[in-house]
Amino acid sequence: MKRVYGVEQIERSGAARVTIGTFDGVHLGHRTIIEYLVERARTLGGESVVVSFDPHPRDVLTQDPMPLLTTIEERARKLEAAGLDRFVVLPFTPAFAQMEADVFVREVLWERLGAQEVVIGYDHAFGNRRAGDAALLQRLGEELGFAVDVIPAQLLAEHVISSTEIRRRLHAGQVAQAAELLGSPYSLEGPVVHGDHRGRTIGFPTANIAVSHPKKLIPKRGVYAVWAYPAGETTRWPGMMNVGVRPTFDGEEVRLEVHLIGADLDLYDTVLRVEFVEHVRDERKFDTIEALVAQLAADQAHCTKRLHALSSDDMHAKHQGD
Repeated sequence: MKRVYGVEQIERSGAARVTIGTFDGVHLGHRTIIEYLVERARTLGGESVVVSFDPHPRDVLTQDPMPLLTTIEERARKLEAAGLDRFVVLPFTPAFAQMEADVFVREVLWERLGAQEVVIGYDHAFGNRRAGDAALLQRLGEELGFAVDVIPAQLLAEHVISSTEIRRRLHAGQVAQAAELLGSPYSLEGPVVHGDHRGRTIGFPTANIAVSHPKKLIPKRGVYAVWAYPAGETTRWPGMMNVGVRPTFDGEEVRLEVHLIGADLDLYDTVLRVEFVEHVRDERKFDTIEALVAQLAADQAHCTKRLHALSSDDMHAKHQGD
């Protein structure tokens, strides 16, 4: 997949089949659009192209920064896995935010990219004052000579699949429910850094993750069953993760600490990715270290049982598909 950053770096395609959007999360609703786009390019010819923005438009347009489900790098990896040909990222600046929708279509989608077809979600809006919509695209498509396809709302368990709904679930600690809308577990990654090494002294050594992006969404404080993917390792490890301030030790800073079950790896200065599988319990303060250790042992047993069951289900599904 080709990656392009900035309007000036775009090379015109002979037949670009394009969609526009932030695509934060690349959730099941997004994937419906991407899969349709990729199939159109493969069937009719030309490149499948996603035009996205960085930073998130809300960071520029409001005083309320948007927590990210996926960084640009994570988004790129998911789009590449979906078969996309080209990922174009445009810097979203205050000046860019003032660009009129019809100018964006003419100068970026048509002149720069050479769009032959534009695929858009049913409720997507773009351009200054969000004036660009399906009706505008269809009018300009007739004038300039490109087709427009509108994808309807995708429903899952009576919920519209949206990044907003996924963020709400993650903020509530509902990581399993968020995964249903994402189509895969929510994940984050970052280098493993030194902590205070307290976990090792009580029998539960942890890897402390410094999240790779300052705006990456951190789920609700608590203990989670996770899968851990250490860089350079060929396998995933079951783990339990604490997101919180460690109130038993009077901590104040939120930390992300992962205990790899059944492993004792030297992970310092390597990158660790974790997938959130299940919220086990909320964070709470214990009266004694002994009470904390007893609870951690129970948490580990729960996580081990849950992840083993999921691993067994995965193997069964694999054999069923063979």
